[in-house]
Amino acid sequence: MMALMEREETRTVDTRTAMSPTERDTAATSTPETAPGAGRTRAWATRLVVVGIVLSAVNLRPAITSLGALLEEVRGGLGMSGSVAGLLTSVPPLCFAVFGITAPRLARRFGPAAVVCAGMAAITAGLLIRPYLGNTAGFLAASALALMGIAVSNVLMPVIVKRWFPDRVGSMTGLYSMALALGTSAAAAVTVPLTDALGGRWQSGLAVWAALAGAAVLPWLPLLKDRDGETAPARPRQRRTEEPHPGEQRAPLRITRSRTAWALAVFFGLQATAAYITMGWMPQIFRDAGVPAGTAGVLLAVTMVMGVPLAFVIPRVATRLPHQGPIVLVLGACGLAGYAGLYVAPAAGAWAWALLLGVSNCAFPLALTMVGMRARSGPGVVQLSAFAQSTGYLISIPGPLLVGVLYQHSGGWGLPIALMTGLMLPQMAVGFLAGRNRTVEDEATR
Repeated sequence: MMALMEREETRTVDTRTAMSPTERDTAATSTPETAPGAGRTRAWATRLVVVGIVLSAVNLRPAITSLGALLEEVRGGLGMSGSVAGLLTSVPPLCFAVFGITAPRLARRFGPAAVVCAGMAAITAGLLIRPYLGNTAGFLAASALALMGIAVSNVLMPVIVKRWFPDRVGSMTGLYSMALALGTSAAAAVTVPLTDALGGRWQSGLAVWAALAGAAVLPWLPLLKDRDGETAPARPRQRRTEEPHPGEQRAPLRITRSRTAWALAVFFGLQATAAYITMGWMPQIFRDAGVPAGTAGVLLAVTMVMGVPLAFVIPRVATRLPHQGPIVLVLGACGLAGYAGLYVAPAAGAWAWALLLGVSNCAFPLALTMVGMRARSGPGVVQLSAFAQSTGYLISIPGPLLVGVLYQHSGGWGLPIALMTGLMLPQMAVGFLAGRNRTVEDEATR
């Protein structure tokens, strides 16, 4: 055995000695990451990741907006009261807050691609079974299963973008935001026509979206074993202390000491409250004003589709300004005008109110942009994002429920719209504070 090892070592030395200097340099620098075969593997995997990101983003909201378009039929079919329907519209932020916290830990254990794949499978199963369980409790449980998949995918999509496209974060985030807005608006617009085409049963109109979620599982299957991003493009070399992996952060910030972190968390929560009230209840507001069901769904789609172009414009404008507060105020003013229109003339100016509320709902990409701007380091961004989103979604839970309770007990939309208006004012105030040019690292270490 020793003689065999000596002959092998001698052969290796002789081979290296026979190489030219250029060949020796190439052999020294040729690693599995730079080999031609590895490059082809990364290119193939990168294409799969792009497809997976787009399909996954498309599926992050139809479970919510398709239900909003058919909420009246679901309430009648399951015997829901207004309060229970309000609880149903509060389930999404509750699931996002509860299950989203588990996403980083699951990603460290199984890999982000595997967790997103499982998330898409959970969305598929939840959407497929919830219309056919026949009771409110089962409907809520199946909705929670789908929303659990959305929650973990919601948190990990930016992580995947950062890992696979470190030099194209802006463009890939724009693509992701556009796909999310398209999925949101498409579900709102076509759910009612699809229901009619499938025989008029609301169960079929909701279950059909499981097919789209099932398609989003497929691109992630070949990446299930890529737990640590081995096939991801190599990042430029830099000091390890500049950008450690989220799971390697040794000294987390005391993020709760930062006023900016709290302002951003409250801003995130209030804008999420407005968004989920809009997705859950706006079609019903229009239908109660005499707008046909199909048109009400299209109006919600118009509101949601405003996020497609503005998701590109707002982040770019925000990053060029030292203070993002003026953008917050403009978006808030659009929201106040839209609520005023819903109160005064919901049917007569329906299209204008839908557009104004669509602009106002673009506080979401602005909040994500400010998360990246209010932290100086990569670990700081991860920690601020987790804090702002988990705290924000917890804050947003009571809003849709309160709207349902007020609607049921008042018999109209005056009080619910007053609540929406009242919440927009503190949203503008805390958003203005969160937009100041400072970082959470500076505040948390004082």
